[in-house]
Amino acid sequence: MRLDIPDVLSPNDLARMRELMAQAAWVDGKVTAGEQSATVKNNLQIPEGSQAHRELGDIVLAGLGRSGLFISGVLPHRVFPPLFNRYDPGMTFGAHVDNAIRQIPGTPHRIRTDVSCTLFLSELDDYEGGALTIEDHFGTHSVRLPAGHMVAYPASSLHRVEPITRGTRLACFFWVQSMVRDDGRRRILFDLDMAIDGLKPDLAPGHAAPVQLTAIYHNLLRQWADA
Repeated sequence: MRLDIPDVLSPNDLARMRELMAQAAWVDGKVTAGEQSATVKNNLQIPEGSQAHRELGDIVLAGLGRSGLFISGVLPHRVFPPLFNRYDPGMTFGAHVDNAIRQIPGTPHRIRTDVSCTLFLSELDDYEGGALTIEDHFGTHSVRLPAGHMVAYPASSLHRVEPITRGTRLACFFWVQSMVRDDGRRRILFDLDMAIDGLKPDLAPGHAAPVQLTAIYHNLLRQWADA
């Protein structure tokens, strides 16, 4: 399931992040690429563990915690510490699939990458090209979202970043281990959750249906969740 999530970050969040990114050091993005991905990756990245990386990551994680749509659609169990990249003219990232397992730096913990996320940090007018292109069973999707908006999609999807032709594209990317690893089951739970919310305004107070449907939701989650 591809899910577009608006307004993960506020204008104040974005302003502070751009300030930090303007002052940050940048390194070759191949530092976090797997063997195959490194052959098609051409971008820049803020070094993991740097002061800028930690502060930027805290802003993103706070935004995710405020997003009910993210929590409902992704059902996060573990979130990989957010990473930050930059694409200047001519830079691109060719077709690849994200690694299934990633080690969280500086810890003994690993994360299963069920969901890939890209959080856009540049305004759409600030660059041309640079679309995130995702291929799945339903076709090919080209994604360019306003600053502060995010797309979440199955990490098993073949995807790429198209070449930048003008300006600079700044983004945050990370992976999530979901409580429900199967994408189809996550979609069922998300659709049910959205349907329950949609019903509530049209029903009389105390109507039994929302309670019954909520019970079904949690019983399915209880069967399918890893944690």
